[in-house]
Formats: sequence, C-alpha cells, structure tokens
Amino acid sequence: MKLYIVPTPIGNLEDITLRAVNILKTVDVVLAEDTRTSGNLLKHLGISKPLHSYHIHNEHQTVARVVERILKGETMALVSDAGTPAVSDPGFLLVRECIRQGVAIECLPGPTAFVPALVNSGLPSDRFTFEGFLPHKKGRQTRLQNLVPEERTMIFYESPHRLVKALQQFAEYFGPDRQVSVSRELTKIYEENIRGTLTEVTAYFADKTVKGEIVIVLAGKAEEKKKADKYED
Repeated sequence: MKLYIVPTPIGNLEDITLRAVNILKTVDVVLAEDTRTSGNLLKHLGISKPLHSYHIHNEHQTVARVVERILKGETMALVSDAGTPAVSDPGFLLVRECIRQGVAIECLPGPTAFVPALVNSGLPSDRFTFEGFLPHKKGRQTRLQNLVPEERTMIFYESPHRLVKALQQFAEYFGPDRQVSVSRELTKIYEENIRGTLTEVTAYFADKTVKGEIVIVLAGKAEEKKKADKYED
C-alpha cells in the first residue's frame, strides 16, 4: 500500500520518465486531475488502469476515502494534467493526510514548468522564490507590495488572458526597467521565450492573442544594480 506522486509531461510526451511509465503500469488506481487528459496519456503509453477523478473541486471530500483505500491495501498514483502534482495543482492535502495516517509516499522526479523557464531565462537561478499564481483580486496588491524588496529571482504562473495585465502591474510595483522572461508553451511545438525589460516584454505581448501555459520569471531587486547581468540586444 503506497501513494506514488507521478509527474507527467507538460507538453512533449517524450518527457515522461521510464520509471513513471513503470509505476503507472503497476499501480491499482490512477488518481487524475482530469480523467480525459490522463486517459489520453495512458492510452498513448499503452497502459490500461482504472482512473478516478481527483481535482481541486473535490479534493477536500475525496482525501479521506482515498487514504482509507490505500490503508486497506491499494497502491495508487496521483497525476495532474501536466507537471508535478501539488505544485500549483491538487495534491498537497492528500500528501499531508497520507503522512498523518502513516501511508508510504514516493514522489518521482520529473517535469515541472518553472524549472526550464527559470534556467532559460538567463536570470540568477542559485536563489529564487516560487510564487505560483497570484491572487486574482483579493490580496493581489498586498502580495505584490510584499515582494517589492525581494532580492531573489521570482517565478509566477499566469493565465494567457491575464498576462499583459500582470506585466503592467509588475512594472508598476517593480519598475518598468526590471528584467523579465516570459515562457509560453514550454516543450511544445510553439514554445516561446521572450526576454527583456518589463516595458519591452509588455509591448511585445500587448497586441498579440496569447495562448498556452505561461511562466513569468522576474529579476529580484538586487539584480537591478548589476548592469553586467542585463540582457544584450
């Protein structure tokens, strides 16, 4: 009886690990954020397993039942639609309850969007803070204000239709000359990484219809004092 946390590709299906494939073949049940998305992945991998829905809207109600089943002897794998579960995705509550109940947990290494976005941004990656999705309304300004003195590289997830607004707010709070990198559709055919100042990157996306998953990597405050680290044309 065990819970496996299994990362799945964020775009390119070849990014799944051999170990992840083997685990998905051996578990009794796959807990999926979207059973249709995960079903397509399992079909691609030639795997047939029972899929049970586990997502943000039913997480609180589902945790106890899932843990009870594992304690009775079932082995389960938790997957999200893309990337590593519990990283800006459902999973934290289940992991926490499994720990409380003495259920063995094994988290496989694998795909997650913010790592390649950080590395290819060209911004310092030795120290960074992952902020995930900012609040849409309540608490958003407070969170941004609290990040103003942050010296580490900052990483955010954002939806396509809020990208330009987010960049504009960043310019307001952090200054229009702050360096930023926006990564879109990582590992997919139309992957795009746009780097520059907040002013430059905002202008680039302002008149475009933006699609796909978005990762914003923003320089920390200290980096503004280091001219040598600024991007070259």
